[in-house]
Amino acid sequence: MTKITAIIPTLNEEIHIEEAIKSVHFADEIIVIDSFSTDKTIELAKKHDVKILQRVFDDFSSQKNYAIQQATHHWIYILDADERVTPSLEKELLAAVKHPNKYVGFYVRRTFYFMGKKIKYSGWQRDKVIRLFKKDHCKYNGSPVHERIDSNGEIGFLKYKLEHYSYRSYDHYIAKMNHYSALRAKQLSEQGKKVTLFHILIKPPTRFVIHYFMRLGFLDGFEGFVIAKTQAYGVLTRYVKLWLINRKMK
Repeated sequence: MTKITAIIPTLNEEIHIEEAIKSVHFADEIIVIDSFSTDKTIELAKKHDVKILQRVFDDFSSQKNYAIQQATHHWIYILDADERVTPSLEKELLAAVKHPNKYVGFYVRRTFYFMGKKIKYSGWQRDKVIRLFKKDHCKYNGSPVHERIDSNGEIGFLKYKLEHYSYRSYDHYIAKMNHYSALRAKQLSEQGKKVTLFHILIKPPTRFVIHYFMRLGFLDGFEGFVIAKTQAYGVLTRYVKLWLINRKMK
């Protein structure tokens, strides 16, 4: 009951995959769930003692839930390929598995790095994700993007942080925002949502204000400005894509 399956979702992660696998060396089983990468991700992963699954990507929740179903062990640790478990966090999560007390899962906070700089503010200081959990008690909620775990028990917190190298470059950041906005637009369309001037004229600049001023992005310097602007761009792109989807449906 104390053994761990680590799951690493991938799509074209040749830059990260080997370090990600090494980062969860403590796991009793490592599963790479790949969305048919076209780079060297699989070739590099095969150098290590991992189980490789490939599945056509539909959404993040389904991809992770599928991998969880294939896991051998009771405890699951989810690691995005651009994340790294520090030695301190490793010791803490192993102790949590041995003595979980009343908890069926644990939140982990993350330290973000962007454009070569550690980001202390910009809204990312509030980030926390459930990464360690019992598979019989927790499941991803089905949201296509920014998926969350639903649990039937209490969730605790780990003290030490993950290191998160979230965006390799500005172009990578923009590409991810475009991908997320497309998934979110599709979800909104399925819910029957319509685009108004509020979504186009008010929501994007509001998102900039939230990240740059309210969440202290200006303290992160130029990088904080870029984050705020790109978050605003992501909101605008979401509703432009929703408008295009709805127009095609008529």
